Amino acid sequence: MKAVILAAGKGTRMGDLTSALPKPMLKVHGKPILEHIIEGLVGAGVDGVCVITGWKAEVIESYFGDGSQWNTSISYVRQEVQDGTGKAPELAKEFVGDDSFILTYGDILVPGETYQEMVSRFSEQAFSGLLTVTEGEDVTKGGINFFDDQFCLTRLVEKPSLEQVQALKDEGILRAGDPVYYNAGIYIFQPCVFEFTAKLEKSPRDEYELTDAIQAMVESRLSIAGHVIAGRWVDVRDPSVLAQLEAESV
Repeated sequence: MKAVILAAGKGTRMGDLTSALPKPMLKVHGKPILEHIIEGLVGAGVDGVCVITGWKAEVIESYFGDGSQWNTSISYVRQEVQDGTGKAPELAKEFVGDDSFILTYGDILVPGETYQEMVSRFSEQAFSGLLTVTEGEDVTKGGINFFDDQFCLTRLVEKPSLEQVQALKDEGILRAGDPVYYNAGIYIFQPCVFEFTAKLEKSPRDEYELTDAIQAMVESRLSIAGHVIAGRWVDVRDPSVLAQLEAESV
């Protein structure tokens, strides 16, 4: 199992905090967000990490070097064009080779044991991928995922409009009282995912969306396992979240 971390973005919502630093290098309890992630991945036994860098790439690359200080091997690929989450993983295709890999964004914090739990779930059978989710209530808040009785993905809808929500209710897919599962942005994939990212077309947002590739995998009858993150999940999206994390005890 390898790992690929998407850490190319500037993080514009962080304002001046990212004028000299890439967002994943902002510190939480004395360590960069990215360091917390790498430590968790190494603890789960990943065999090598590839970091996709972009904005202020040299800051990340000089800090982590070859990864030996973290008992792993770290390599880097620079993303020159920021055109969405769907194409960014392709930059690590050569690194991945024939191995399965964890894919995560460089600004999502979860308990370290989450990665090991994901690997255990993924190893239960011959899945082509795994998608993590968190539970919520507001169905318009994020990407909603639907699962069968084996908790394998059957459908995902990215930030549905009120009209889409009503249509899902009319179809009987979204029922009152059922848990709402949001996409948590951490995945495991077999290399076959690249067959689907290669075919992506830009979304209405003028970006290549990873979720479109995942939906195409489901429609091709590839099995995508679901995994609910049991512990705390934090998207370090803006200064208020960062300040809240810093104010909490370790």
